[in-house]
This record gives sequence, structure tokens and C-alpha cells, in this order.
Amino acid sequence: MEDLDFTKDDQKVAKADEDTPQKVIVEDLDFTKPSQSVIYDPATALAFFKSAGTSENVAQGETFFVEQQKTDSLFHKGAKMYLLVEGEVKLVIGKNAIDILKSGEIFGEMALISGMRRSATAVAKTACRVLSMTMGQFQQALSRTPEFALMLMSIMINRLRLTTARLSMKQALPASSKLRESRVFEAAILTGLLSEARSIAQTRLAPGAPIMSAGETGHCMYVVLEGRVAVSVQGKVVERSGPGSVIGEMALIDQSPRAASAVAETSCTLLPVSRNDFLALIKNKPSFAVALLKNLADRLRFMTSHIPSN
Repeated sequence: MEDLDFTKDDQKVAKADEDTPQKVIVEDLDFTKPSQSVIYDPATALAFFKSAGTSENVAQGETFFVEQQKTDSLFHKGAKMYLLVEGEVKLVIGKNAIDILKSGEIFGEMALISGMRRSATAVAKTACRVLSMTMGQFQQALSRTPEFALMLMSIMINRLRLTTARLSMKQALPASSKLRESRVFEAAILTGLLSEARSIAQTRLAPGAPIMSAGETGHCMYVVLEGRVAVSVQGKVVERSGPGSVIGEMALIDQSPRAASAVAETSCTLLPVSRNDFLALIKNKPSFAVALLKNLADRLRFMTSHIPSN
């Protein structure tokens, strides 16, 4: 399975060998295989899971989770993500084995973060030892190892950039009529964020004022406090952001040139957040990082859903 690309041919398998991964399309965030990304650092992942995770021994044939299983919400107590320490785990969609995970790989993280249903079944192919995390443990670990959040965000952003580029090449970017106003932070999280960032000067803009341009360096991201912002790629609006939303975080996180431009559609008040402020917020306000991760997951699902089948 390819974690950051969607180049696999769509092949239907008449009868799958239960232990041989089949070539099927899996454009889901549960199984992005971050360990296959050049961004992935095994030491950071292990430190993260050790800081708040639970060690579990899982017998051969035992199931971790089942396809279409609900995770319900960000704080669903039964939902877990895993770091495989020893053994092998088989991922199955329907009757097709799609992948075999090995030691050092993470799985189940995106369903936990996004609150969406599991897209596959995960079964212990051999006896396994894992470190597991609920959402509560995940937030505890973020305050201790904020670097993990940056790493996971960077992997997701890389995939989002590739997806956007593919849609652009195929002239399949979502039409503006299909766009929804994004909101990253709920009222309680936004209030806490403003309290934590009370020393940061807010920026006020008139309608039509430019906020950022594609290709420039991302020195900061912006939290929209009032008004509405239009985000565009190659002149086409791909997202509208209102109060509680974030723009410019991708370039801030992965230090790449900005992929999109943004202008104020109405009078706006923005909170600029530098990289140092961003790292401090992840450490001191884990809910801030979780909200950003969920937003990235939702955006990636939305963009992926528009990839043409041919």
C-alpha cells in the first residue's frame, strides 16, 4: 500500500489469498503507513507511545478492530491507535488482505483522530506486542512529545499536497458550489487558544486584502477570529474559512512554500501564530493539535473523494 500517493491500479480480485496482500485501492486515512514516509522518525514514534501508551500482548488471530466499526467521536473510550512493537498485523477489506504491517508501524491513528468508521479489519497475523492509545492517552502524550504531532501533520500535509496536485493536473479541483466553510476550533478550544495567545497582536483586514500568496515562505499561520477568507489554488477557490478556522498552517508545519493564496472576502480579524507559538500551543493545549489533525484528515478525505476513477 502506498501512503502518500494514489497511483495504484484498481484491480478487482476474484479470490484473495488470505495472507497475500492484494492490489486494491485504499484511499483512506486509517492506513497511511507513516513508517514508509521519509518524514517518519521511529524514535519519535516510540517515545510518543511509551510516554502515555499501554503495552498489550495480542494472540495470533485476535482482532484489533473491524471494518466499518464506529469510533463515534474524538473521545470515544473504546477507540485506539497502535504502535506495533513485535509481530505482524494483517489488514483486510472485505475478503481481501491489503497489507501486512511489521514492527515499528503505526495503525488505526486516523480513525481515532477523525472519529470516522474503520475502513478495514486489523488482525494479528502472528503473536504481537503493541503499545495502544486511547484519545485521552493521545492528548497526554502530545504534551510530552509535541514533535510527534508535527511529524504526523507533516505526513498528512505531504499527502494533501500530492492529492491537490493530482486534482489540479486532471482539472478536477472541487467546484466552489461544493465547498463548505471550514471550522477547526470549537468555541471552547478557541477561547482557550485566545487566552494562551493573549500576548499576540491581532491583525485586522479590509475586504479584498491579500493575506498570503502561493509560493511564498510560511512564517506564520492565521486563526480566523472574525469574517471570512477565501483560499485559492491557481485562481480557483478551494476553501472558505470563517471564525474558528485556520489558514496557512501547511507551510508553517512542513516549511515548504505556500501551496495556496488567500484573501479576505469580508472584513476580517486574524490571529497570526508563529512556529514557536505553534509548538508552545501543541505542548500546552493538546486539544489544539487534535483539532488541527482532525481538520487535516477531513480536508484530505474531501479532496481524495474528488479524484477521478480514471
